[in-house]
Order: sequence, then structure tokens, then C-alpha cells
Amino acid sequence: MPGRPEEPLEALVSMWSDDRLDLPRLIDESKRALFGYFARRVVSTDDAADLTGEVLLTMWRKVDAMPSEPVDARMWTFGIARNILANHRRALSRRRKLSDRLTGEALVSGDVRPVRDDVWEALEALPTGDREIIQLVHWDGFSLAEAAKVLGKKPATVRSRYSRARAKLRADLTLETDS
Repeated sequence: MPGRPEEPLEALVSMWSDDRLDLPRLIDESKRALFGYFARRVVSTDDAADLTGEVLLTMWRKVDAMPSEPVDARMWTFGIARNILANHRRALSRRRKLSDRLTGEALVSGDVRPVRDDVWEALEALPTGDREIIQLVHWDGFSLAEAAKVLGKKPATVRSRYSRARAKLRADLTLETDS
């Protein structure tokens, strides 16, 4: 039946003994319903799981504010879920707006340099750490010493990895242009 809670009222009522809430049991009984609530409202099941965890954590933190009646406690729990979902949506919106603004600013200032497909492929072929060194130096304008600080590596290590990565990029890109 639509709108019917997944856990029966008897299960909620039995979570109280001597007017005390069995919070671990309430959480255990609520987590599936909370996950379902989020899974129907967000794109990613990973996000749904994260948001569910956030609700459960909030329940633990605010246990003293939880209503004493079982049905009210369930509604309180879903009120928390609703607020967490609203915060999640606001954060997504802010990220999108910031990304759009920064992209627009970069396009206006000429900071975005299109990278050819062959360059992307050659970069992707590098080990992650070597690729990051190349990007820090060539895209972000750091010196090798500064890149070493950003990466938390010794400057000599970064210099040798940079040299090796550049040589590999040069060889890969030369092979592609010769073909």
C-alpha cells in the first residue's frame, strides 16, 4: 500500500521499554526505509547510502531531542532525512553554479586550453603520479620544486619522475604523428 511505513507500528512500539528508547534497534529498523527514501530521490545509490549514514549519525547525536512516542520518533527521523536531503541538494546546486562560473571565467580569460585527444591519451598512459607532475608544471604553472611541495615529495624525486614522464610523452606523441 503506497505511503505505508515499511516497519509495522508494533515493531516501533516494542523499541521502548520502561519509557526508554532502544536507539540501536530504532536505527536498525529504520535504515532500510531511510535508504529507500534517499534512493528514490537521488541519482546515485552511493549518495543514498552516504545520506542514510548521515541521518543515522544525527539520530545518535540528537537522541535527547527524539520524541518519546514511537510514531513521532519515526516522523522525527524522516524529518532529519528531509533536512539532510535539502542540504545535499543545495550543495549540489552551489557546486554546479560555482563550476559554471569558474568555467565561464576561464573561457573569458583564455585560461582553458583545449587538449588534443592524442595528448589526453598519452597523459592517461602515464602513471598517476607522473601525470600529476606534468599537469602541475604545465597546466598549473608550478615549478618542479613547488610541485614537489604540493605532492609532498623530495624535489630530486619529482625532477627524475618529470624527466621520465616528459620523455615518455615525447616518444608517445612522436610515434602518433609519424603514423
